[in-house]
Amino acid sequence: MLDLDPAYLVVSLVVSSVGFVMFMYGKKQHRPVQLGSGLLLLLLPLFVRDGLWLGVAGAVLCAIVWGSVKAGL
Repeated sequence: MLDLDPAYLVVSLVVSSVGFVMFMYGKKQHRPVQLGSGLLLLLLPLFVRDGLWLGVAGAVLCAIVWGSVKAGL
């Protein structure tokens, strides 16, 4: 039985929404970094079942994307 915590649902919605926007941006602008990370953010809630770890993993992935964009990728 899957226990859905309200905090997990909110974090999952935020992470997936950011992933969807990033995926669509990467697809439209032909940017592979944003495309791949957006897809990862979309799929991340399927594999991480704790709200805290989901938020941490999403923030780390967004920080990696931010750093790669600042580096010129």
